Parts: sequence; structure tokens; C-alpha cells
Amino acid sequence: MSFFGKLKERLFKSSSKLEEGLDAIVEEGGAAEPPEREPETPPEEPAPAPDPVPGPVPEEPEPAPDPAPAPVPEEPEPTPQEDPAPPGPAPDAPEEPVRPDPAPEPEPAPEPVRGPVEAPDAPPAEIPGPAPAEIPVETGVAGVEEAVADAPARKAGLFGRLLGRGESARPVLRRTLDDDMLESLEELLISADMGVETALRVTANMAEGRMGKKLSAEEIKGLLAGEIARIMDPVAKPMPLYQKTPQVVLVVGVNGSGKTTTIGKLAAQFRAAGKSVIIAAGDTFRAAAVEQLQVWGERAGVPVMTAPEGSDPASLAFDALARAEAEGTDLLMIDTAGRLQNRADLMEELAKIVRVLRKRDPDAPHNTLLVLDATTGQNALRQVETFQKMADVSGLVMTKLDGTAKGGVLVALADRFGLPIHAIGVGEQIDDLAPFDPEEFARALTGAAA
Repeated sequence: MSFFGKLKERLFKSSSKLEEGLDAIVEEGGAAEPPEREPETPPEEPAPAPDPVPGPVPEEPEPAPDPAPAPVPEEPEPTPQEDPAPPGPAPDAPEEPVRPDPAPEPEPAPEPVRGPVEAPDAPPAEIPGPAPAEIPVETGVAGVEEAVADAPARKAGLFGRLLGRGESARPVLRRTLDDDMLESLEELLISADMGVETALRVTANMAEGRMGKKLSAEEIKGLLAGEIARIMDPVAKPMPLYQKTPQVVLVVGVNGSGKTTTIGKLAAQFRAAGKSVIIAAGDTFRAAAVEQLQVWGERAGVPVMTAPEGSDPASLAFDALARAEAEGTDLLMIDTAGRLQNRADLMEELAKIVRVLRKRDPDAPHNTLLVLDATTGQNALRQVETFQKMADVSGLVMTKLDGTAKGGVLVALADRFGLPIHAIGVGEQIDDLAPFDPEEFARALTGAAA
């Protein structure tokens, strides 16, 4: 996982090209849609409402007896019936002091009590006051001004941010999957060196059952990563190890593809796994290659067999195999000089190495690894085609994925040839070469979320 974390970080040229392209395609004909979590927030609104209710509830039982004055007005109704009697008591002036009876009518302090009865109506009005006061405490930077300006409309968004859902509340750009969008996707994948045939197949599979649906950039990245992983899953295989010893591994490729460095890394990893290894420096035409292998041999604790500059590489391979057999070595890794696939004379020299090895061991070489430079793009397809004919390539190693925007060529290779992909490299360090994982590679290439 750590390696593919590094892979995702270093595949910036490939992944950024696809990510930017996918984002641009969606933006070109897409439209923003409202957040999807709005329906979840309304249930949170009633929650604050019950909090204030319990406060005034205890006050309501006190005003409850006050409604008793309501029947009091019914008493004045019998008083008008006594109006005919007033002439009787009128002469009795002393009865006027009896007016204290009306005095008790003002005594119904309930009326003043009605003041507090109205007061509880005021508190509910005050209740929304504290609520916004609590919200900005946590949302501070999240947008207090917006909450104050439009509190009712922002309630859902504010509570969403309180729950960490601020991002989901943002509008999402989506575009309808139609023929125009598919054409744009095909062009983008072709520009990433995925090849015309592979690009058409991938987009067709992505569109199946989804035509007319609205998709976001993230959804498209996920679909694309899934299709890439599906294509590459059958070819993700480690280099096989056999019980027979020595196991001969012939490493071929064009100039500058990274053969020598790959041999050194593989030898160090096999040595760390407890295997005995011998390296044969078969690039007898380039002194720097021999020196480089000797440095890696010292670093990995692996012996390196060399020959005088300009000597026959086939002869060195034969001698190295004889030594490996005598010492019971587990693996013999043979480096070869870089050669272009269009140089017939150099390709014939490679075929000679294979013939000489088979004189001593009819099954040799047991593995023929073709090291490909990812920066070559579609030219890698022609290299595989030619080397497969001349050296019977059994597996691929892709290097320099960290320095190209053409990482899609690995998908095209898997789709067209179906050769096992044993490892990929993204740097010069010994841990920058690792077994191929299709799902991690697909996510790193497309920028899709894990």
C-alpha cells in the first residue's frame, strides 16, 4: 500500500491529465445540482424546539387557575338582572361602603397575573435568539454572517456543517451521459495513450446501462478505474519461480528502458527473499552498464559475472549458466544490450543468445522479461510485438511511470497482448519497483477515490 501511495503521488502527469480532462468534460456540459443531504437536516430542526418548551411549561400551570376569572364575567350577567333592585338600595346610602365588594373585583390579581400569562408568549419569540447564538460558536469560520443574514434558510446547511457535512452541502456538477460526452471521453483516453481500440471498449462498457443518466466527475473516475482494473486484473501476475535450478531469467529491452536498474532491484529483492542469485553482465558493448551492475551487485550481495568489452554476449551467457549449475544457484539473471526493435542485426544477436542457452538447457531461458519505458507511449506496442517474436517474451516490467503522461499505454498492452505484468517502477530506489496491483494502479492513474 505504501508503494501505491507513492505511485499515486508520483503519477502526477498521467493522473492529473485524466483528472483535469474528466473535470473539464463534466464542466463543459454539466449543471450544478442541489445537495443531496437536505432531507436529512429537517428532523434536526424540531430538536432545538423542544429544548425551549420545557422552560415555559412549568409556568403554564400557574396561569391555569387564572382562566377562572373567565367565569367571573358570567357573574356580571346576573348583576344586570339586579338593576331593577337598585332603586331599593339607593335610599340606603350606608350600603355604599359595601362597595368593598367591587373592590375584590379588582382584587382578581389574576388580571395582573395575565401579564405573565402573556409573558410566556414572549419567551418563544426569544427562543430563536439563543439558537443562532449557539450555532456560530462552532461554525465560527464556517460562515456566521450567512447564518445571521438568512438563518431560517441556512438552518439545514449550518447543522450539516456542525455534523461535518459541509462538503456534501456544496452543489455537485453533473452531466448527462450522451454521445457527445462519450466522444470526449474517448478522445481523452486516446490522448493518454490508451489506444483507439482500448479507449472505445472502455467507454462502451462505461456507457452500458447508463446512457441518459447524470454523472459527476467523481462517479466517472470510479467507473473508469473499475473498467481499467477489470482489463488488467488477468495480467497482474508475479514472476513465477520454479523448483528447477538454476532458473534463467533473460532481460531484454530497447536502449535506456531501465533494464540494468531493474535487474539490480529484482536481484536485491530475490536475495532478501532467501534466493541465491548470479548476475551476468551481458551488455558487453557499454562499460557503464557493467559498472552499474557491479554497484547493484555489491549493494545486494550478489556476484556479477563480466566479460571483456566487445566480447560475445552469447558466450558470457553460456559460461554464466555453467557456473550457476555448478554452484546450485537459484536464479541466473542475464542482462542484454539495449537494441531497437527495428535493428534486424541486433535482434538476431538476441536470438543467438537464446539458442546458445538452449544448448546447455533446452528449457532456457525460463523467463524472458521485456522492460518497457512508459515514456515511449504507443511505441511500446511495437516493441512488444517485435521482441515477442525474437525472444519469446513471457512477462513485462514497466518503468518510469513517474515521468510520463502516457501511463495509459499499460492498459493498451494488457488489452492487446495479455502478457503478464510482473512489476512496475516509479523511481530509482530499490523499493520503487513492486509487484503490479491492478486496482491500486487504476485508482492512481484516474485519480479515483479509494
